[in-house]
Amino acid sequence: MTAATLTSRSQRKPKGEGHARRAEILAAAERIFVEHGYEGATIRKIAQEVGLSSTALYMHFADKGEILREICRGAFESLMAANAAVLAEASDPEARLRLMLERYVAFGFQNPNAYRLAYMTRPLEMQAGLEQPARELGQDLYRSFEQVVEDLAAAGRLRAPSKPAAQAMWAGAHGVVSLMITKPYFDWVERDELVRTLVDGLFSGLLKP
Repeated sequence: MTAATLTSRSQRKPKGEGHARRAEILAAAERIFVEHGYEGATIRKIAQEVGLSSTALYMHFADKGEILREICRGAFESLMAANAAVLAEASDPEARLRLMLERYVAFGFQNPNAYRLAYMTRPLEMQAGLEQPARELGQDLYRSFEQVVEDLAAAGRLRAPSKPAAQAMWAGAHGVVSLMITKPYFDWVERDELVRTLVDGLFSGLLKP
């Protein structure tokens, strides 16, 4: 065995390191996209953040558009998994609906950068190819939520038609997340209290006892 072969093998990444490196790149890109905007975020900046050369980063992602799409795809898939877990653990549609709203909001607060990129995108980001995953995965996610609202309607529990009721509830949840993560300087009450008050208000106004 030659010295060159030994050197080549010693420089190979251990198994699993490539996957971990992709996760590091995505986490760094989230911050940079939010801080600098899509147009201001460059492959060089993202690579420097994780200690790579631009050339090495291109081994993981073809361009920054692919990075953005992967971040948003991951956000939608995490939320879909949360909804699937709710459907598996709660049989009552009202309990399911409350859990879905609470976990959607919790995800936004726990992942504010990914949430901004998935739900608060501008036309420029959409031009980077984000529109398709946003439409497909986002619609699948929303449909799983809307179905629970339709179950409540079928049980005679809604005060309004199911479609506007579902959209009003989702808009309320989105509103509290987007406002709190973009306006941290506002004199907000304690987060859990605000979310509980919002959800209780939505249920009181839209659901029959």
